[in-house]
Amino acid sequence: MKDNIKIIYDDNTNDNSDDENINTTKKGGIFRKIFFISLLIIILIIIYSRYIGTSGLIVKEYNIKNKDIKESFNGFKIAHFSDVHYGRTTNLDSIKTLIKEINLTKPDIIVFTGDLIDKGTKISDSEIQNIKNELMKLDSKYGKYYISGEHDIKFDSYNEIFQYAGFMNLDNKYDIIYNENNDSILLTGTKYNEDPKYLEDLFKQELPTYKINIMHMGDKYEEIKKYNYNLILAGHSHNGQICIPFYGAIYKKDGSKNYYKPHYKIDNTDIYISSGIGTSDFSFRLFNRPSFNLYRIN
Repeated sequence: MKDNIKIIYDDNTNDNSDDENINTTKKGGIFRKIFFISLLIIILIIIYSRYIGTSGLIVKEYNIKNKDIKESFNGFKIAHFSDVHYGRTTNLDSIKTLIKEINLTKPDIIVFTGDLIDKGTKISDSEIQNIKNELMKLDSKYGKYYISGEHDIKFDSYNEIFQYAGFMNLDNKYDIIYNENNDSILLTGTKYNEDPKYLEDLFKQELPTYKINIMHMGDKYEEIKKYNYNLILAGHSHNGQICIPFYGAIYKKDGSKNYYKPHYKIDNTDIYISSGIGTSDFSFRLFNRPSFNLYRIN
């Protein structure tokens, strides 16, 4: 008589293996989703910072209070634009919009703090003439002033453009602005690649109580801070060009390592750095739209 033999199969091992395979598959699917979502976000940020972040124009208005300004200058308005970098992400339409918006503010003076044309741009004579014609439309009560940036020395036509448009060159030069009451403001310029030694002789003279300096690179302030200016206006840094909320600039240009943010207050001196109109080094802007500054001195 044969014994009844019962064979029992243990399926626990196979069940666990299948579960692990399912879990691994799920995890792999989640990681793939995270990867593709992250990649999509990065692509969208790149597209935004290239085509949207570099477009449009913001007017940044600042009220400046200072006891050294004469009462007759109360409300004195300065329009400050910088770093157009024509030919990279800006064109003639960008300049036309800029001129229109500046004129709407009805400034008392207009200052430009360098880098009109991007150094890699091949610009034709007709384009140069168009830029001249547009800049000539800028209107101010007391005058228009400019200095040079490091990109401008690449173009022989740079000074010609601004002089045609009625701007005064302040590369290591100065002007005294008089109003109807014969009260005055000192306006000096600092050339980015030269020592401003001329200021030593200038400041031995009797000067207006309110003093403004325009420069291209903010770090140049260290060379003139002993003169106790009331207002310093600069460009070059683009305020970082690429900015992250709650962190700020992630890229600092040489010449703007120490002074690159929109505003600094040092003793009696206000330092304002323009974020600029165009782009430099790379054609992107993030959380930092093109802008010009308008200051009202009270």
